[in-house]
Amino acid sequence: MQINFLDLKTQYETIKEEIKNVLLAAVESGQYIMGPNVKVFEQEIASYLGVKHAIAVANGTDALVMTLDALRIGPGDEVITSPYTFFASAECISRVGAKPVFTDIDADTLNMNPEEIEKKITEKTKAIIPVHIFGQAADIERIMAIAEKYGLHVIEDACQAIGAEINGRKLGTIGKAGCFSFFPTKNLGAYGDGGLVVTNDDDLAEKIKLLRVHGSRVKYFHTIIGYNSRLDEIQAAILRVKLKHIDAWNEARRQKAKLYNELLQNTPVKTPGVKDEKSHVYHLYTILAPERDELKKYLEQKGIPTGIYYPLPLHLQEAYKNLGYKKGDLPVAEETCEKNLSLPLYPELPEKHIKYIADAIIEYYKKG
Repeated sequence: MQINFLDLKTQYETIKEEIKNVLLAAVESGQYIMGPNVKVFEQEIASYLGVKHAIAVANGTDALVMTLDALRIGPGDEVITSPYTFFASAECISRVGAKPVFTDIDADTLNMNPEEIEKKITEKTKAIIPVHIFGQAADIERIMAIAEKYGLHVIEDACQAIGAEINGRKLGTIGKAGCFSFFPTKNLGAYGDGGLVVTNDDDLAEKIKLLRVHGSRVKYFHTIIGYNSRLDEIQAAILRVKLKHIDAWNEARRQKAKLYNELLQNTPVKTPGVKDEKSHVYHLYTILAPERDELKKYLEQKGIPTGIYYPLPLHLQEAYKNLGYKKGDLPVAEETCEKNLSLPLYPELPEKHIKYIADAIIEYYKKG
């Protein structure tokens, strides 16, 4: 049985003609930078998310960096974020000269634990970046309450969570700004890099628009020091096609995850804890497994690919050695990095593959 961890080719086959048509039209238009597809995509995704402004940029990391920059967060400032996430969530803080401050995570959702946030707030704290990890909503309402109490900005890292909701509101639209990635493996993925900043703040939106084109409103006249960070016209055309399908794809992911949960419920592994069905879009289906490395090897022998997201928490990365964290400082995140294992999951994944994978996990723990 050939099992893929992710299969983007199968998804492409379902939308092949639509993609071919928009690509041909985009190429023949001769407008490749900041063309009509970018403008319309921004309007369409703003409407989908229910937000006032959507600004398309080159990638998710730039979305985070430019948002911090636009909020004038820089040297001498501190930003609180999760240690259990992709490096970019903290890298963006360092890139603007600020200091990332890591707080431990919740053992069920694997997101920032609000109980720990207030302990890390100082007079230098300017913002909180909660990460909706693997497509699962962080406790954003409690985080917003803490931020309001201390006068802090909240920038949602929703790079893995397009389409997820909490109490009827899409993730990424609740804080001061939300940042998304359209890396090809994301639930809404381009065929290259891409990113987005969304906000209901008019001034912030204008600053992001200015920053993404070298700080220029009029060609060759530069108001501020900016970046070269624009979504390509061809990628915008592709994303417009795929945006029409995102809800159906996310629902398929939920159904696959539900089947995994049912099949694995009597095993030693811990399946994703979800407080509300729509609050998770399962960018990754990640379990916490005793004897993780041995289980991973066993599954590989059975032809089952798996992934470890992430093997080392950010506070223990060599790049952040200067911050002075040591092993044991954030125990939940550290234990999660030792036990996490992501199983194959994508909208088109056959149910028979899920059953085969679950059977293999059950078999492993029985023989142990």
